[in-house]
Amino acid sequence: MNEIIQTYQPGQLLQRGVSRHLASHGFACVEELVPTRGLRVDVMALGPKGEIWVVECKSSRADFTSDQKWQGYLEWADRFFFAVNEHFPTELLPEDQGLIIADGYHAEILRMAPETKLAPARRKVMVQKFAVHAARRLQALRDPGMTPEWD
Repeated sequence: MNEIIQTYQPGQLLQRGVSRHLASHGFACVEELVPTRGLRVDVMALGPKGEIWVVECKSSRADFTSDQKWQGYLEWADRFFFAVNEHFPTELLPEDQGLIIADGYHAEILRMAPETKLAPARRKVMVQKFAVHAARRLQALRDPGMTPEWD
């Protein structure tokens, strides 16, 4: 199993740990979902009550300071979190967003994100995008030679 983990990039390890943790709370997760042109969320989670969470994984100070697109993700989720490893300088992160500490195996929510409910029409669009993204990923696993139209 460690051989598999060693092939992941640092951000992918965070995605994996976050997805495992959220799955233990009844969420289904997909990675690298495009909510709209120019944005790609690291983890989108669909909860047992239909709630949508977005998690932006930051593997280093440079990763955080060089990419400020995260503010564009806020309008696509009910809650927004940053996920970082235990060595990340969390004082860099905005205090008004959620915080998750993660590694390749586990995660813990240290600060719950404030809730900003999506409008019903936007929620419907996002749930459909989530479903299509998940189905395409599954199909690509079952038929690796296929090149689907990604969002």
